[in-house]
Amino acid sequence: MNKQQRGCFYSLDLGSELQKDNSGKDERLQGEMEKEEKRAVQENGTEEQGTGGKSVLKGKLRYYSGEIQRDVTNLVKWLLLAVLVGFIVGAASTLFSFVLKGVTNYRKENEWMFYLLPVMGLIIVFLYEKFGKEDGGTNQVLSTVRSKDDVPLLSAPLIFISTVLTHLAGGSAGREGAAIQLGGSLANQLGRWIHLDEEDRHVIVMCGMSAAFSALFGTPMAAAVFALEVVSVGVMYYAALMPCMIASLIASGFAAGMGITPEAFHVVDIPELTIGTGLKMGVVAVGCAVISIVFCMVLNGVAGAYGRWFKNPYIRVVVGACLVIGITMLLGTTDYMGAGAELIEKAVEEGQAHPLDFFWKLVLTALTMRAGFRGGEIVPSFCIGATFGCVMGNWLGLSPSICAACGMAAVFCGVTNCPITSILIAFEMFGFKGVSFYLIAVSISYAASGYYGLYKDQTIVYSKYKAKYVNKHTRF
Repeated sequence: MNKQQRGCFYSLDLGSELQKDNSGKDERLQGEMEKEEKRAVQENGTEEQGTGGKSVLKGKLRYYSGEIQRDVTNLVKWLLLAVLVGFIVGAASTLFSFVLKGVTNYRKENEWMFYLLPVMGLIIVFLYEKFGKEDGGTNQVLSTVRSKDDVPLLSAPLIFISTVLTHLAGGSAGREGAAIQLGGSLANQLGRWIHLDEEDRHVIVMCGMSAAFSALFGTPMAAAVFALEVVSVGVMYYAALMPCMIASLIASGFAAGMGITPEAFHVVDIPELTIGTGLKMGVVAVGCAVISIVFCMVLNGVAGAYGRWFKNPYIRVVVGACLVIGITMLLGTTDYMGAGAELIEKAVEEGQAHPLDFFWKLVLTALTMRAGFRGGEIVPSFCIGATFGCVMGNWLGLSPSICAACGMAAVFCGVTNCPITSILIAFEMFGFKGVSFYLIAVSISYAASGYYGLYKDQTIVYSKYKAKYVNKHTRF
């Protein structure tokens, strides 16, 4: 082989080696590039994860800050509205209370006013025939809380004037029904003026009810809970708890500052709770439950009788007034005129009541209220319960004072189906010393009073006897 041939072979070998070296370099380079790509992908993923984590955190912060802002805004809104309702309704209820006391004192000093009861009845019927045909009374206020119904603004002046006329002439009626309507009407109108939505208007109506009740009776705890409890038995509108409580406290404080004395009675001779006294109080409670049922049945029965026999409202109210006057003259006493506060005070603080005081108060209240007069049945139910409890206490050998106090709370519970409110009323009006007896009386009365009630638009949502949904209206 010559030099030229060897040079050619050498060149070929060198080229192949170079090719091998280049291919190895390419493979190494490719491997390094793949590693770099993997590292870059990992770094990018980490960055994306970091970015995603930051986005999630920002989203959570945005969500919770929005929730907090919403809650704080809602709190501030209802605090302001509750204070406003408390002052407005508290002022109106304070004026209402002063006027009622004034006309009651005038009637006591001028007993001949009692004979004007038919005339007052005619005026009341005329006012409602002229201006208040759509006014459904307390039932309409309760219905408004659950539905799209509205409370007319005219309800406030109508119930104000008609209740004053009823008390001026000595009709057997209370004032809390008027208070509920007065507060509900004013609060509802305020809600319309500031363009509250339907749900918020339900709440503000309950605020008005609480404020009016609290201003008249000086029982802010009971007043606040009453508005939550009375509409639907078994379901409480806790969303309205704070505004109702604030409105109730404001109204009560306003009334007290203007000289309205809170309702309070001194219970004497509170016995120790034993098996014997507990059983006796249970008997009193069952009796109060029966009385509450009888009261509701008599109210309904009298309304039906008036409707069948005296279809004309003017004739009806005159006949009712004449019956009240006639029975009062036969009894020879004025004790049953008005709300009956004197009978309550005598029964609770002195332990004295005539055996048939509760009966005559029940009958005269039914004849008055179902004839067309205005006011309310709750304070008369206080009177019926207090006098009945006092009589039962004397009969059973148990303190008539504590029995009168328990009877008052128990009958109220029976006719309104509001046990928590009844207990709170007992606490605020009588103090906490007799708490064991109040609890026994109210709980037994609630269980034994059935599905009767003063308000036809009150709904029994959950059964009194079983843990089940019933959703039925009360019997009345």
